[in-house]
Amino acid sequence: MAAAVTASLLTACTSQDKTPPEKKSIKVLMVDNPQMLELKKLTAEHFTKKTGIKVDFTALPENEVRKEVHSDFATQSGRYDLATISNFETRNYAARGWLRPLDTFITKDRGFDQSDILLPIQLSLSGANGKMYAEPFYGESSFLMYRKDVFDKLGLEMPKKPTWGQIAELADRADRPKKDMSGICLRGQPGWGEMTATLTTVVNTFGGTWFDKDWNARLTDPAFADAAQFYVDLVRDHGEDHPEKSGYAGCLRNMKNGKSAMWYDATAGAGSLEAEGSPVKDKIGYVPAPIEKTSSSGWLYTWAWGMQKSTEQPRSAWKFMSWASSKEYEKLVGREIGWANVPAGKRESTFDQPAYKKAAGAFDDAMEKAIREADPRRPGVQRRPTLGIQFVGIPEFTGLGDSVSRELSAAIKGEQSVATALRKSQTAAWRVGAKYQTR
Repeated sequence: MAAAVTASLLTACTSQDKTPPEKKSIKVLMVDNPQMLELKKLTAEHFTKKTGIKVDFTALPENEVRKEVHSDFATQSGRYDLATISNFETRNYAARGWLRPLDTFITKDRGFDQSDILLPIQLSLSGANGKMYAEPFYGESSFLMYRKDVFDKLGLEMPKKPTWGQIAELADRADRPKKDMSGICLRGQPGWGEMTATLTTVVNTFGGTWFDKDWNARLTDPAFADAAQFYVDLVRDHGEDHPEKSGYAGCLRNMKNGKSAMWYDATAGAGSLEAEGSPVKDKIGYVPAPIEKTSSSGWLYTWAWGMQKSTEQPRSAWKFMSWASSKEYEKLVGREIGWANVPAGKRESTFDQPAYKKAAGAFDDAMEKAIREADPRRPGVQRRPTLGIQFVGIPEFTGLGDSVSRELSAAIKGEQSVATALRKSQTAAWRVGAKYQTR
């Protein structure tokens, strides 16, 4: 795959450049994560002023943006020229012909320096044909974040490589409801990219899997059931208030506002926690994603820019993509907002920047290690039928993951048992697996 990606970058196709004169404006649909909103603030002054290209942004919460992107790109309506997509969508969308391949633009834009993009990220954003179909805004894995000052005050010690059993015990001891601090924050909000993402890494390390190598659904197997029960019990007993409503953004707010002693989630959250003005800056410790039966359990994920195939402004769209994923943009964020806020985790050179290492010193080594160790080919203890760590790399997983997360979120609320939730979910998963067994 690495050879295919490299070869594709050296092969230019001139057909993409045979486009009529373009308007000096593009429409961009993106997730409303903090670093994306910072990009929106910087664009007019630092991109439009330089290029003359106006950028019209639409920012939506994660679950909503996924639905909107799918709807628009599936119909090729061209309402948006670019959208933030993840490494999950990229290969699926490329296979369906919804994305414009980027190799011609990459070859001509030597200043972009594609070779500087971390190889795991490049591979995750390529199609089965080896061509590049998206460029990363930031890359991430997952790790556990904890309040060092709270642990010191309570006499708690965080292991260098914790197990989930140890984390549950620490959450119990750190839980201080009278002081409005939960022991841990975990995603409980339904959504295949919300609760299902964190839950699946727990399932992997407990020895479970959504499907075995022959596409048999395994949601009621003991390992999957044990992981789901553990997750639900942990967030109910020691998690944030109303966990069924908390996703990434909610847990980030909780951790930043001193309402949680620990948080297991995306490495991208560390930049906001360590930013200038953050109430918890320099108070957070970072350790690898907790494990049980595997040697590691961090995920691999990237929010990236995908160009709709039907766009009428491909060159303008590429100029924005190139800028938003560039070394230049990272340096701009460092100067204007702070190096801890840089959308990192995608470029080799970022980790060598002295200013970044100084600002992100609390977490940059842990983040880089987590990204490099993530292995979507074998994230658990058994063979899988497709790629993916925190997701199953098939189009049907969006619906399946949403459905299963709704059932387990209902279990978190106490509306049904975990066993009942998984029995219902197993039926849905069996239907999905059966489609692939007959192919």
